[in-house]
Amino acid sequence: MITYRQGNNLDIDEVIALYQASTLGVRRPVDDRERMAAMVQNANLVITAWDGKQLVGISRAITDFVYTTYLSDLAVHQAYQKSGIGKELIRRTKAAADPRASLTLLAAPAAEEYYPHIGFTHMPQAWRIKPNENI
Repeated sequence: MITYRQGNNLDIDEVIALYQASTLGVRRPVDDRERMAAMVQNANLVITAWDGKQLVGISRAITDFVYTTYLSDLAVHQAYQKSGIGKELIRRTKAAADPRASLTLLAAPAAEEYYPHIGFTHMPQAWRIKPNENI
């Protein structure tokens, strides 16, 4: 039975192992333990999924709790994908912020087909400056 928890007081080694066991690990700094720990600690809304004592899913978000929530990461262990965990993590993230708040994310290439299936609308207006680029 999968249980869900809210909070970012997590064992960073378990978090890194989860990212590596999901498709998200190749796009996150999993080799930089300190940076990964800061990413988790600085997120103000973290929902996790557990199978007993094993971390099998995480939703890491930044939100103002009333208007918008940016879903920074959604990772589900590959062995647990297609079982509804990702959808439930998203549902709980939206509910914990405010059901009236919008939920925005940048989809990983492997998940491009997933998000429209659960109700997300594609909005190609996103822009970003890469970490090593100057303004």
